[in-house]
Amino acid sequence: MLESSRQKKIIDYLHSIGAWTCKVVQGNKRGIPDVLACVPMTKEQVLKHFETNDVIGVFVAPEIKQPNGKTKALQHRNIKQINHAGGISATDITSVEDIKELLL
Repeated sequence: MLESSRQKKIIDYLHSIGAWTCKVVQGNKRGIPDVLACVPMTKEQVLKHFETNDVIGVFVAPEIKQPNGKTKALQHRNIKQINHAGGISATDITSVEDIKELLL
């Protein structure tokens, strides 16, 4: 089976459990995984992947705009899907202060 076929099957499965996914074609950083996903999980499911409960990573996806920029409908839809899957996403982030406020 081709790698692309395997990726499609995995992405289809992730969608079936309510995940938001992104197939990475080319990233700005070497070694980025093929698929990024925000997967809805219970606290218990998440904690079993960590040795300590001190710090747990959270999927955050801000939509960064110029102060007068407009968020497109597709961007709004992706943000809604990310939030529904348990990630943190917001539109119209224009500054470091905005992202700090989002993360508080």
